[in-house]
Order: sequence, then structure tokens, then C-alpha cells
Amino acid sequence: MTPPLKIGPLEHVPGARTLLMGILNVTPDSFSDGGRHDAPAAALDHARTLMAQGADIIDVGGESTRPGSQRISAKEELARILPVLTGLRGFACAVSIDTFKPDVAAAAIRAGAHAINDILGLQGDPDMARVAARTGAPLIAMHNRGLDPTADVDPARDIVADMIAFFTRTLEIAEQAGVDRHRIILDPGIGFGKTPEQNLIALNRLGEVKARFDLPVLVGASRKRFIGTLTGREAADRDAGSLGAHLTAVARGADIIRAHDVRLHADALKVADAVLQERMGFGEMEP
Repeated sequence: MTPPLKIGPLEHVPGARTLLMGILNVTPDSFSDGGRHDAPAAALDHARTLMAQGADIIDVGGESTRPGSQRISAKEELARILPVLTGLRGFACAVSIDTFKPDVAAAAIRAGAHAINDILGLQGDPDMARVAARTGAPLIAMHNRGLDPTADVDPARDIVADMIAFFTRTLEIAEQAGVDRHRIILDPGIGFGKTPEQNLIALNRLGEVKARFDLPVLVGASRKRFIGTLTGREAADRDAGSLGAHLTAVARGADIIRAHDVRLHADALKVADAVLQERMGFGEMEP
């Protein structure tokens, strides 16, 4: 049985309900909300809104990983995130830091973040595993073949087999560094190094990955390009399509959903959880 998941003040029994992670990008160039919350006051105001709308976790990111984005130094990334993390210390919610830099992750945990969201799944800088082990912070490990989301896109690849091989290596790295396996959350990396068709396969066969590793799974398809491909919508107008992808993921076993539009997702996840729990016999429901 999967043990309870603890992220800062958040204690969660997997399967009880789907957790909701709200995206807080403090960047000038993120693909759908760049520049909207890059000032600390604006970022904290948005965090309050996300919490009021139902976010269980606030995911703070200081560097964009959209296609074509420019890499920044750890110093610049820390200048963006540290004032926000300091301000979030008084908030009654779990906070994760979205970074692939070990120095940034370590400083963020010292500043009050509770979890590390590594988009390279411990397969970038080897110091990241050591930071996760030393801090004891929960780790979100994403399936990803590189910092460019469009890199290494092989249409012939068996994407599920690739995810299983990738996560097997991630868990080997974690074990060697002393990271507690039960503090790891897996992310299939929707939109990273995958064709639109492979994104659909990864979502549809999510249950195979979860069953293989018996660990919590986070899915973040919010406003991704493949949703635009399917719907013809621009990034800021893809929340309905994002919800479709995310509800499919919940039905396939996702434990955490990472989204821009928290209000929309909070209501939808309440209904989806109620339906799925009744179908799975978790209790009597009002008609």
C-alpha cells in the first residue's frame, strides 16, 4: 500500500482525492503567463488567489522551459524566486520549487519551499539527487530527454517503454544518493520530448506506469501545445482542453494535477473524484 504523502503542511492519503497544484511562474517569458506575476507582490497576490480557488500546492518557477526560451544563471533565478518564497512562508499551503538547478533547489528549501520539482528527473546535474537526499524534501521527477521540450522527439519511440526505462534509472539514482523512495512523485512529462500522439499515449496508458512503480503520479498538461493542436486554440484559451486531458489522467490514476486555471480544475476534480470513488466502492453517496 502506498504510504501517505507529506509535503510541508500537507498530509495526503493517496486515493482519497486528487490534489491540485497551482502554477506560479515568476518569469517574464513563460509560454502562457510570462510577465504577469514576475513582481513579488503580484506573485503573492496570485498565490492567495490560487489558494482561495482550491490549490493544495503552489509550484513556484523562476525559469521558463518553453521552446526557444533562454537559459538563465542560478543567481538570476534565485533573485526571482527568493522574495516570493519568503513571502509564502506565512501561507498555509505546500510549496514546491520548479527548477533543474541543485543550488537553486537547495536555496529554495532553505527559504521555505517544501518540495523539489525537477523537470530532468534527477538525470541532469548529479548534485540534484544529493540535494534531495540531504534536505529530505519530496521530489517530483519528470520524464524528460533535455531542457528543450522539442528535443529528441522520435515519432517511432515506444513512449511508455521509454518512460518506464527512464523512471527506473531515476529511482536507481535516487537510491544511490539516499533519497527515500516513498518521497518521490513521478511526472510523465506531457509536452516534453514527445510528439502530439505520444502525449496522448502517455496520458491514456498512465495506469501502466503507475502500476509499475507504485508511486504517486503528477500530470501537468495545462495549456500544452498538443492541446492547441487538437483544439486550434492559443495557449491562453486552452483551459477547457487542459481539463479534458487532466480528467482523463485522473481516471487513469493520477494523484496530482498541475494547472494554471485552479478554479476550473477544483470544481471538476471534486466531481471526478466523487464519481470515481463511488464507482470504486469507497462509500455511499447522496443521490
